[in-house]
Amino acid sequence: MITRLFSAALRGVDAQEVEVEVNARGADKPMVVIVGLPDAAVRESSQRVISAIGASALELNDGVKTVNLAPADLKKEGPSFDLPIALAMVAASGTKPFHADDCCVVGELGLDGAVRPVKGVLSIALEAKRRGRTRLFVPEVNAPEAAVIEGIDVFPIQNLRQAWDFLNGDVLIPPYRLDRRAFFNSHRSYEVDFDEVKGQHHVKRALEVAAAGGHNLLMVGPPGTGKSMLAKRIATIMPDMTEEDAIETTKIHSITGLLDTKNSFLTTRPFRSPHHTISDAGLLGGGSNPGPGEVSLAHHGVLFLDELPEFRRQTLEVLRQPLEDYQVTISRAAGSLTFPAKFMLVAAMNPCPCGYYGDLKRECRCSPRQIENYRQRISGPLLDRIDLHVEVPIVDFRELSSNCNIGEKSEIIRKRVVAARKIQLDRFKKSPNTTNSSMGSRQVRQHCQLNPEGSGYLERAMEEMNFSARAHDRILKVAKTLADLGGSPEIRPNDVLEAIQYRTLDRKLFS
Repeated sequence: MITRLFSAALRGVDAQEVEVEVNARGADKPMVVIVGLPDAAVRESSQRVISAIGASALELNDGVKTVNLAPADLKKEGPSFDLPIALAMVAASGTKPFHADDCCVVGELGLDGAVRPVKGVLSIALEAKRRGRTRLFVPEVNAPEAAVIEGIDVFPIQNLRQAWDFLNGDVLIPPYRLDRRAFFNSHRSYEVDFDEVKGQHHVKRALEVAAAGGHNLLMVGPPGTGKSMLAKRIATIMPDMTEEDAIETTKIHSITGLLDTKNSFLTTRPFRSPHHTISDAGLLGGGSNPGPGEVSLAHHGVLFLDELPEFRRQTLEVLRQPLEDYQVTISRAAGSLTFPAKFMLVAAMNPCPCGYYGDLKRECRCSPRQIENYRQRISGPLLDRIDLHVEVPIVDFRELSSNCNIGEKSEIIRKRVVAARKIQLDRFKKSPNTTNSSMGSRQVRQHCQLNPEGSGYLERAMEEMNFSARAHDRILKVAKTLADLGGSPEIRPNDVLEAIQYRTLDRKLFS
C-alpha cells in the first residue's frame, strides 16, 4: 500500500514542497529505506520514527517500508521530515483510508513521540499557501510564527499520537489564531532611546540624515565617545517595518534558528553587530550548506561594524557587492543561492591604534607609520560606498552631568524621518527604489539637479578634494535627502555644503 503526505524542504530563504511517499510490502525482516537525496539527519530519522511510533501506541506492521522524498534531485536536510514520514508509515501499515492531500506537515520527533520545533516554518507556510494547501501541521512552538501568514489554517501539534488522531477525525484541534495588527502594534517597541545620549548634536543630525535616506555612515572618534551607543539607537528612528518587510526579514532569521517563543516574529528592525574576528562566510554567508550571513540577518535593518580597521581587509572587501546590489549570491557545485541583503551599514573606528590621535587632552602613542598602516586597512572603494563620514569628539563633563541637556526622543526624530521617507516613496512610486541612497545614475541626473550656486560649490569641492565619480553621486544623494528633511522640492546650496561636509573627514584621515 502506498501512502503520501506533503512536507517542505528549505532552499536558501525559501521552501520547496516535498512529497513524502511510503510503500509498505511484506518481508521477513523489518526495514526502513529512505531515498530521495536525504542527508544524514534525514536517514537517521528512521530510528527516531520507529521509536516514536511505538511510544505513541500506533501500529506498524513488519516488512520493508520504502520512503521516497520527491523531487529526488532536491537535497533534503534536517529533521523536519520526521512527523510526515511517521504518519505516512503508520497509514501505509493499515487499511483505514487516509486523506491528507490538503495538508502540509513538518516536525521533528523525539523518541517518545513528542514533536519538537524546526527551522524555517515561515518559509514553509508561504510555500504551502502557494501550493494551495489549506492546513499546515507544525510543532506547537512554531505555531505563532506560521500563523502570521493568512489564508492557511495552522494546527499546533504536541505529539505524534495527537496528529494521527486528528487526521483520522478522532480528536479536534482548533487552528491557531493570531491577531496580526494587535501583534505588530504590541511588539513595535525598543528598549533604548535617543534622549539617553547627551551631547553629540551634530552626530545625531548625521544619523537622522542617514536614516532618512537609507545612507551608510562612518563614525570616527576616540574610545568612550558614544559611537556604539549612538549606533544601537539608529533603528529607533527608522520607519516601522511594513508587514511585507517583516515577513521577509523573519524568514531569514527563521532558517538560521534565531527565533524563539518570545521572539517568534520580527516587528522591529534588526541590529547586527558581528565581532571583528568574523570570517568571510560568517559575514557574507556560505558554508557547505550555504546559509545567510550577517549582512542578510541585517536585512531591512542595521549592520554595525565596530572597530572597522580591526576587521580583515579581505572580509571588508566582500561587503562591496551587497552594498551595491542589496543581495548576496553564493555559488557552489550544486547550484547558486541568492540571499537578500538590503541593510544600512554603520561603522565606527578610532583615528589611530591607540585611539587618541588629535585629542587635545590625551597624547597619542602611535608612530606615523602605525597610524598610516591602521587606516590603510580600509580601502578607498569601500569608503566611497559610505555616504556620510562624521567625527565623534569627547563629550564635555558639563554636558554629561547636566540634567538640562537632554536631546530629542527617538519618536520625535522618527516623525521627521518618516516624512522624508514618504516624499521619497512618492518620488520613486514607479521604481523599485524606496530611498535616495538606492538611486541609480539616471535617477540622480533626473532628481538631483543643482542651481548655479550649488553646482559651483560642488565643482570646487571636487577639484580641491579630489573626490571620485562615485563620491560625486553620493554627495548629490545626501543633498537630496537633506532637501527632503527640510521639505524643499529642490536641492538648496546649504544642502550641498552640508553634504560635502559629510565627505571631507575621509580625505582628512586617509589622504
